[in-house]
This record gives sequence, structure tokens and C-alpha cells, in this order.
Amino acid sequence: QVQLVESGGGLVQPGGSLRLSCAASGNIFSINRMGWYRQAPGKQRELVATIASGSDTNYADSVKGRFTISRDNAKNMVYLQMNSLKAEDTAVYYCNADLQTGFPPVRYNYWGQGTQVTVSS
Repeated sequence: QVQLVESGGGLVQPGGSLRLSCAASGNIFSINRMGWYRQAPGKQRELVATIASGSDTNYADSVKGRFTISRDNAKNMVYLQMNSLKAEDTAVYYCNADLQTGFPPVRYNYWGQGTQVTVSS
């Protein structure tokens, strides 16, 4: 059993900042890529940012220069620092992990339950 639990969402004014955290727990052998995705009402889920085990990062064009993804491999955690937030960043943000679980290890993809981020004045 593996769980991803997000925290840090909330209501923030335009131009403000939030930091999302995601903790992976359970029978984890290793974590490859971790990332954040978001889904706004009436829209498809979209990639926000990903980070590989070697710390290579990838960002959606819409968040480049404003968001920063990072991870703590020792704690199996991933973070998303969001600055200069805009109304269009409003969405449910989901943590994602591509990992190996069990022994012998089997590769699976897991999702968190999501955390709401609302950017509004």
C-alpha cells in the first residue's frame, strides 16, 4: 500500500504565494519521477511540473518563472512553491509519483487526493 498526501492549498490573493507539499508513504522501494498536476473546473487535468530522481525538472509554460518544484528524497516528499499567483492558477492540484513498490519491486503510478488552490481577491 502506498499513499500520497498533499497539503498546503488554500485561498490566496492574486500576486500571492503558496507552498504545496506531498508526502509519499507505504511500501516504497524507490521513487522515480514525482510531479504536480492540476485540474480546473470544466478542464482536463494538466501537467504543472515534474522532477526526476536526479532532480531534472520540467515545467508547463504557463508556470515557468513563477513556480518551483523540489523534492526531499530522504523524506519521500515533493514540494511546489507557487509565487505570483494568478486567478487562472485556480484548480485542484494533484501530486503524482512514478515509483517502485514491494519486493521484488513493481513499477506503479500513484495519485494523491488533491488539494484546492483558489486565487481570488
